Amino acid sequence: MHETIGTKVFRVAVITFLTVFTMVPVYVMITSSLKPLRDVQGPFTWWPSEITLAPFVDMWTTVPLASYFLNSVIVASAATILSLIIGVFASYAMSRYKFFGRSIFSTTILSTQMFPGVLFLLPLFLIFVNINGATGIQLVGTMGGLIITYLTFSLPFSIWMLAGYFDGIPHELDEAAKVDGCGPVGALVRVVLPAARPGLIAVAIFSFMTSWGEVLFASVMTTEANRTLAVGLQLYSTQSNVYWNQVMAASLVVSIPIVVAFLLLQRNFVAGLTAGGVK
Repeated sequence: MHETIGTKVFRVAVITFLTVFTMVPVYVMITSSLKPLRDVQGPFTWWPSEITLAPFVDMWTTVPLASYFLNSVIVASAATILSLIIGVFASYAMSRYKFFGRSIFSTTILSTQMFPGVLFLLPLFLIFVNINGATGIQLVGTMGGLIITYLTFSLPFSIWMLAGYFDGIPHELDEAAKVDGCGPVGALVRVVLPAARPGLIAVAIFSFMTSWGEVLFASVMTTEANRTLAVGLQLYSTQSNVYWNQVMAASLVVSIPIVVAFLLLQRNFVAGLTAGGVK
């Protein structure tokens, strides 16, 4: 059935409205990052009366942004890599093998997505404190503890998504690889993983984005020495002033890795989500 003119006009109007609605905050962020602080704190204007790049220079000294940037890269990368490694083996076992408690395990994995992350903050904190008291291993206030924390909500999603994606890959590929002399791990690495690349990319992007922008757990689980970007951005607000133009400039800079990664991998990301979401 062909679309009527009214339907096309309505569709274009809705898409235009949503585009403008989405891009206006980005435009305000960009223009605010190019304004002197007095202009940002004064009456709002759509265009800077004076364009300056000083906020992009000053933001590195007002707050140790480079250190926080490195901390975020380490934490987000480690959480993503571990989520992929553990998720691949766990989801492959769920997809290919029948074992006792398989249905309970899969249901438990799915049920963890029903609860908001804030519910896990206090239990995780108490667990880390008790581990420190029993073994002397310090997790609170360390990047290792933060990485483990991020795994608690990125790993269940990774396992569920990859299990659904592996279910869509014919089992005959595994059998053919085993006939050629590959073991279970060899079949997984040489045959299944290359075929599951879109799903792996989707899970990697999700895990990295979740870790990169998380604030609540990072505020509690880190110290001044290992703060991440999401927490460090709050330090542009002092008791005497708020450096709004530097906040906007820093927000643009820290968004670049995610935006670039998404633009480069968006096709695989969409394909991985759609394939992994349906069994």
